[in-house]
Amino acid sequence: MTCPARNILVTSLSFSKYSGEPKKILEDNGFTLIWNEKNRPLKEEEMLDLLVRVRPVFALVVGVDPVTERIMDAAPELKVIAKHGVGVDNIDLVAAHKRGIIVTNTPGANNQAVADLVWGLILSAARDIPKADYTTRRGRWDRFIGCEVWGKTIGIIGVGQIGLAVAKRARGFNMRILGYDPVPNLGAAMEIGIEYTSLENLLKESDIVSLHAPLNSETYHLIDEQKLRLMKNSAILVNTARGDLVDEEALYRALKNGWIKAAALDVFSREPLLDSPLVELENVILTPHIGAYTYEANYRMGVAAAKSIVQVFKGEKPDFEV
Repeated sequence: MTCPARNILVTSLSFSKYSGEPKKILEDNGFTLIWNEKNRPLKEEEMLDLLVRVRPVFALVVGVDPVTERIMDAAPELKVIAKHGVGVDNIDLVAAHKRGIIVTNTPGANNQAVADLVWGLILSAARDIPKADYTTRRGRWDRFIGCEVWGKTIGIIGVGQIGLAVAKRARGFNMRILGYDPVPNLGAAMEIGIEYTSLENLLKESDIVSLHAPLNSETYHLIDEQKLRLMKNSAILVNTARGDLVDEEALYRALKNGWIKAAALDVFSREPLLDSPLVELENVILTPHIGAYTYEANYRMGVAAAKSIVQVFKGEKPDFEV
C-alpha cells in the first residue's frame, strides 16, 4: 500500500513567488504543493471544495483567506496552518487550538517593507504626488500645493515592530512622535523619542496618524466618526494594518466633508476593493494591500513559513508559533 501524498495547500498568492527557496525547502522535505489558481484570496466555500478534491492536506500556507472551523473540519489530517504574514485575524485560533492544529506566522519579516510603504504614502498624500503624475502624463502642467512633513507631529497607533520602524524613519524628518499602545514599549520609546499619550490626545495633536494595531474585538472600527472628528482638518490618516480598524463609511464622510485633509489606505474591510465610494474621492490614495510586497520581505516570509511547517513535521516546536 502506497503512502498518501504529503500535500500542502498554498492559498497565499505571493508565497515563493519571487524566490524559489521556500518552495524548495518544502519539496526537499517530501511535500507536494497544491496552489491557489484563482489569482485572488479564496472564499470559504472555494477552499472547502479544494480541500475535498485534494485531500489529504496536512498543512496550509495562507494569506488573508478565511480559515474557519468548517475548513479545519474538512481537513482532518491538518497539522499546521502557516500564515504567510503576521496578522492572524483571518484564522480561527480557538478552533485550531481545540483540534491541536498549530498556527504559525512570520513576525518581523515584513517590518521594513511596510514601514517604507507608510512613508511613501505619507509623502504622496502630503504632496499630491499621484495627482501630479496623472495630470503631467496627460500634457497638463498643474501646480499642486502640498504640505511639508518636516517638523510636524506623527501619531502612531500600535507601537509594535512596524510602528517602531515607522517611528525611526520619522526621526529623519525631525518630527514629534506620539504613540498609543495598551502595552507601551518604554525602552524603545526612550531610545527613539516616542511620547506615549491617550488615543484621543494623539488624534487631536497629530498631523499624520498611522495605524499599526492588530485587528480584534477591541480594535474593530477603532477609528470611527467620533475619532475622525477629533483630528485636525489638515491631518492625514494612513492605514497599512487592517481595513476594519477604520469605519470606511465614516472615513468617506470625513474626506468628502473636509474633516481631515487626506487618507492613504493599503488595506480595506473587503478585499479586493469593490463598489466602494472611496474610489470617487480625489483626497484618498488607494493601494492593493502591497505593504509586504518587496523581494526581501517576500523571501523572509516564505522561508519562515516553510521552515515552520518542516519543524512541525519533525516534531519540533516551530520558531513562530502563535
